[in-house]
Amino acid sequence: MKILVLNCGSSSVKYQLINVENQTLVAKGIVSKIGMPGALLTMEVPGKEPVKISGEILDHIVAISNILNILTHEEYGVLKDKSEIVGIGHRVVHGGEYFSDSVLINNEVLKRIRDCIEYAPLHNPHNLKGINACMQILPGVPMVAVFDTAFHQNMPDYAYIYGIPYVLYKRYSIRRYGFHGTSHYYVSRRVRDIQKKDITELNTITCHLGNGCSIAAIKKGKSIDTSMGFTPLEGLLMGTRSGDLDPAVVLQVMAREELTPSEATTMLNKHSGLVGISGTSSDMRDIEEMIDKGDSQAELAFNVFCYRLKKYIGAYAAAMGGLDTIVFTGGIGENSPRTREKSLEGLEFQGIELDIKKNKEAIGMEKEISSENSRVKIFVIPTNEELVIAIDTANLVK
Repeated sequence: MKILVLNCGSSSVKYQLINVENQTLVAKGIVSKIGMPGALLTMEVPGKEPVKISGEILDHIVAISNILNILTHEEYGVLKDKSEIVGIGHRVVHGGEYFSDSVLINNEVLKRIRDCIEYAPLHNPHNLKGINACMQILPGVPMVAVFDTAFHQNMPDYAYIYGIPYVLYKRYSIRRYGFHGTSHYYVSRRVRDIQKKDITELNTITCHLGNGCSIAAIKKGKSIDTSMGFTPLEGLLMGTRSGDLDPAVVLQVMAREELTPSEATTMLNKHSGLVGISGTSSDMRDIEEMIDKGDSQAELAFNVFCYRLKKYIGAYAAAMGGLDTIVFTGGIGENSPRTREKSLEGLEFQGIELDIKKNKEAIGMEKEISSENSRVKIFVIPTNEELVIAIDTANLVK
């Protein structure tokens, strides 16, 4: 049973073809620079050389048509015919308060996704472009929307309501939504399987650390709190995002620098975080290299990043009334032993003890990195959001 998973951005379409029956990747790739010169389609098939094709790709319809063409190509393809695709799973960033699970796409679902554009104006419109393109290219093939926000819809109201006039929530649905839900869901279930425990037995903290970062408190399988908020800007320090900030700072800077709301938004989302503090890079790999060369600002950026993470781990352990497992995932979480070590430093009083040797060995691999004496089990688990989307799609299509 083959499912096509699509993640459509403004100028790109990431795709994976997954055989759900044995949960294996058949092919993956990306169409980049849609609508721009130098558009490129790539495809990777396990065990084969990558394929790259450049050419004019005007819009998402052409992009997805080209994806189907290469998947069924006589020489490079992995499908005899596009009819082998039994369902299409779409990553949709924001589902508002409408969706707490993945859903089959129909006219009502499309309307709700459009309603959520005001919450995710940079993402939902492009997610819709992909859906509409598939409706034209593959009419009759069932499609499923899988929402980044859905997993966090179980949060209690006291965790998602902000300390502003309640009427603003009633009028505009301003509240904490949280993101990276598919990733937090996957690694929390994977760590359950590794430990061979029932999900209701575990209190787990999942740390999704990449260019965007979020942390979630998952109590008995349900997300009860998460660091990202109304937008992905809140919470941990990130590559280019500020994370938690006194709102008065924004007002002060806007006044002194004479910034418009749009300019302030750009500053907080594009020029803050690691790159804002270090002054040079948003990439943790670069930050660590600069630290080794004695760069004090890079070290400060790193220390702020890890300190924020440590604070959230302690807070979420308290919120759940205890902690059994910590999981690191995402580009930084999976590949930076230094970040993991620094962020867990001093948490031994909570029963959190890292095995330094195991931690250094765990780069881009699934591995337990806690010491034998650690009461809390610590794991590195590469995330697989596309597999979650594919499985949800297959289940709903059935």
